[in-house]
Amino acid sequence: MIEYIPGLERVPAAESSLSFIDGEKGILEYRGIRIEDLAENCTFDEVCFLLLEGRLPTASGLDEFTRREREARQLDPYMVDLIRCLPKDAHPMAKLQTCVSAMGMWMGPLGMYNDETRMEWAIRFIGRFPSIIPAIHRTSVGRDIVEPDVTLGRSSDFLRMLTGEAPDPRIANTLNVALILHAEHAMNASTFATRVVASTESEPGAAIAAAVGSLAGPLHGGANERVIGMLEEIGSVEAVQPWFEKKMANQERIMGMGHRVYSTKDPRATILQGLCHKIPEVKSGTRLCDIAMELERLAVPELGRNGIYPNVDFYSGILYHQIGIPTDLFTSVFALARIAGWMAHWMEQMRRNRIFRPTQIYKGPRDVPFTPMDRRG
Repeated sequence: MIEYIPGLERVPAAESSLSFIDGEKGILEYRGIRIEDLAENCTFDEVCFLLLEGRLPTASGLDEFTRREREARQLDPYMVDLIRCLPKDAHPMAKLQTCVSAMGMWMGPLGMYNDETRMEWAIRFIGRFPSIIPAIHRTSVGRDIVEPDVTLGRSSDFLRMLTGEAPDPRIANTLNVALILHAEHAMNASTFATRVVASTESEPGAAIAAAVGSLAGPLHGGANERVIGMLEEIGSVEAVQPWFEKKMANQERIMGMGHRVYSTKDPRATILQGLCHKIPEVKSGTRLCDIAMELERLAVPELGRNGIYPNVDFYSGILYHQIGIPTDLFTSVFALARIAGWMAHWMEQMRRNRIFRPTQIYKGPRDVPFTPMDRRG
């Protein structure tokens, strides 16, 4: 008899060499390299190269990849027109999904059946995202779109296009680390969506649009927005304990706590927590981080016995808040990073493709007699 497993929990859906997770020990590796080493030593472009090519780049290889990525930042005029036509009050992720779906129409018939054209698709998507997201934001608040500057690194140019001003180097470096931490995370919901649509041999814009739609949900990428709302609701470090005790008494969920894979603290949360205290003087101080740390201090003894610890969303929104990113863009910044992993999974799927066709367990009636119209209720 076929066993039904809700949410396909722990059901292998693919073989992959992109990332490894040990949820009990709190280990995350990209292509076998610990996330802590990559976050401390690499640029995001190096990590993109690692995920797409399977190895860290040489200096010349990185120069060539970076050149191509920067050239890809320029938006097609039709994309700019599309962004300007979207409803101003729509969520940025809904707008991003629309733009991604349209991207393939303006990229031309690249094909996708060899490594060279697949890499071209990947670089174009990775390059476009840092330009699309600021353009979506600026049009929604009535500001002019800022053109990309190909002399700048991805994080610096993204922040410049978002705010219209050159960023503090510390902020750009911090964002670089955050992007690395979010670049890839095995078979999560949005990655699975990417591979399912890719397996039909639909063009990659359709696969990535599905991924963006999946990431937008509050149980996936949208959770960090809700964490900020939770921390603002608490208001102060002194208010944490009564708030937490009430939540426990009512058996209510705490946003940013718990993960389907990790039964210990998410290693990305540990790194992000450290970053939150490195740049407080730049923007908004440490109030939200202090509240979060006090909440973690109280929650871990209670929830840790059930394997519930802070996940990446618990601190990522705080970090984005500190460096001045609007709350409704948090999930879009997640997508800015995860496009690297999505494209790497798309490429991996296409190399040994087989269309996904899972089964189901039917629970409805059988052999129901047909009722003619004149005899129906």
